[in-house]
Amino acid sequence: MAKKPPPKKKKISAAASTTVITAADATLATMLAHGIRTLYALPGVQNDHLFEAAFRLSDRLRTVHTRHEQGAAYMALGAALATGEPQAYAVVPGPGFLNSSAALLTAYSMNAPVLALIGEIPAADIGGHLGHLHEIRDQAGIIERLVDYSRLIRAPEKASRLAAEAIRAMLSGRPGPASLQCPIDVWGKPGASALQAPLPLPRVKIDEDAIRKAAKILGAAKRPLIICGGGAQHASEEVTALSAMLQAPVYGYRRGRGVLDSRDPLSVTVPLAHELWGKADVVIGIGTRMLNPIRQWGTDRDLAVIRIDADPDEPGRLGKPAAALIGDAKPILQRLLDVLPAHNSKRASRKSEMQERQFEWRKRMQAIGPQLDWLDAIRAALPDDGIFVDEVTQIGFAARLAFPVYKPRTFLSPGYQDNLGWGFATALGVTDRVTSPTFTLVHSYAGGRLPVHHVDVYRLDRLSEVADLSLAELLEESGTGKGGVVLVEWGDVVAAMFGNDYLEIRLDVDEDDPDEARRLVIRPVGPGWATRWDALCKALGEWSC
Repeated sequence: MAKKPPPKKKKISAAASTTVITAADATLATMLAHGIRTLYALPGVQNDHLFEAAFRLSDRLRTVHTRHEQGAAYMALGAALATGEPQAYAVVPGPGFLNSSAALLTAYSMNAPVLALIGEIPAADIGGHLGHLHEIRDQAGIIERLVDYSRLIRAPEKASRLAAEAIRAMLSGRPGPASLQCPIDVWGKPGASALQAPLPLPRVKIDEDAIRKAAKILGAAKRPLIICGGGAQHASEEVTALSAMLQAPVYGYRRGRGVLDSRDPLSVTVPLAHELWGKADVVIGIGTRMLNPIRQWGTDRDLAVIRIDADPDEPGRLGKPAAALIGDAKPILQRLLDVLPAHNSKRASRKSEMQERQFEWRKRMQAIGPQLDWLDAIRAALPDDGIFVDEVTQIGFAARLAFPVYKPRTFLSPGYQDNLGWGFATALGVTDRVTSPTFTLVHSYAGGRLPVHHVDVYRLDRLSEVADLSLAELLEESGTGKGGVVLVEWGDVVAAMFGNDYLEIRLDVDEDDPDEARRLVIRPVGPGWATRWDALCKALGEWSC
């Protein structure tokens, strides 16, 4: 019987999926595909080709030019901490990299997804000790000690894949920084490159046995305590529900502040947490190392510790916990909330008790009255989602004890590096991020009778800041009847863009009852709304003007 010939191998044409572009273009295009639309940077000759590529992509990629490399790195860090999204900065090698290294180290200690693009000397001379401009001995080895992922781009064909791998590493498991280095003679080198789409993030399967074990321990606890760190910031809803179910106080350690709203009586800071720790029979740590409580406050055989950590190596570093749950805190807590009711004891409200405890500690902290007065003034001036950047100062230290925090990611503290001087540039990154067009200021909703575009310009001060919001295009389309409805909140800033046809809605203080009542004032502007005014008044009925 004759043998069948082997199947012919299919020829795969690279022409359909690859484009000849430079390493710099491939890197930046991949960043854009992953949602990174701002590059904080201080240019220099080793990165000239990178900035040429940034200019070519300037319709989609914003470059923020700083006066010092440290500023670029800290701004990227501030933007990452405020949003939880990957951010990037670019600096030259040697002194440029070293100037940014404290921020990169801080990003590592704070689990912040910051991508450092760092230039290099000519590829063939790396390690040659020839005295090139900004040459540094074993730059790659230094960087590797500061980040979770570090690679040298050796060829343009590799750039996109390496960028995608770096961003995946930044967001996998315990988040953290990454770095890509590229020689001066590679950034501008063209090559056939297939742009890499975002790579799937690894998923950790929830350990159901560990969930049940933790639920039984928590359900039987008489005096449970919850401690939250930066790893709990995206799980505020779940932590709030767990606290209420267990009537357990929540100690937000630094960036864990605001995971439970400070206005909740169960939300505590260091002094009261220390007091509660001494009487707790179960402590559950969520996204926190718990180094200080375990080492300084102490443990004994009567205290059961439960850990929720993204890093599988973390739970055992400070002793074996009673239960360890590995993975993303949010789905783990969701599953724990499903299982816990079957094991939970009946619990009385601790609201009155905790209010009394909070009041007593507030009185004891009057010893730092001047700092408290400053913090009270800052809190009164900030909106609920206003962001406080904790510097290494007396005010910063007092804030860790006494500053009320209402939402996660609104109290930024420098982690265990506690590096002096980090605050100003980090705050610039926060401010840039939440006032820039890359921040989500426009929400569009489809699926109804008409599409609705909700534009919130509360944080903006001038028309130039909304140039990239596409507001003019939305208004133009709305005027034709094809674009749906455009709702602009705090529209005074951009009123000049509205033209001669819009509906103005204002909430004014009622002069007869200024403390309790508000008056809704609706005013049609232009011929289009004039023709609709009678129909609108009829629809409003008893509310009609």
